[in-house]
Amino acid sequence: MDYKHIEIYTDGGCSGNPGPGGWAFVLKADGVFEKESSGGSIDTTNNKMELTAVIQALKTCMAYHPEEIIINTDSQYVRNGITSWITNWKRNGWRTASKDPVKNKEYWIELDALNAKLPVTYKWVKGHAGIEGNERCDSLVRSEMDKILKN
Repeated sequence: MDYKHIEIYTDGGCSGNPGPGGWAFVLKADGVFEKESSGGSIDTTNNKMELTAVIQALKTCMAYHPEEIIINTDSQYVRNGITSWITNWKRNGWRTASKDPVKNKEYWIELDALNAKLPVTYKWVKGHAGIEGNERCDSLVRSEMDKILKN
């Protein structure tokens, strides 16, 4: 099925950094369709989980052929990385301005490839500010971490 407008909230988190982590997204399409998804990892970082949430959401969008996707993230790392920093990282052979290797390079490469195929706009939202989609993602992330911690 095709949708014109997709709005997504994403979140990722970790208990310890590194440690057990979770990611989640909530997707609303054309104001009617809603899908949410989440997952976790035993040993990860906050940034990896934030990136995974966006990557998984965009992979889901590939099937919908949207005209517009808005990603709402509470991660400045994700928003700034994909909208600004990545251009220089690629130009500099995946090195930062201080010549260090870019952390999570494989995640950035995957996100960049998806971003090139889809009409995505990234917006930063304040975390833990009562924004419904962000709060739902946060709850899903905590649930994923709890599953790992209980095992």
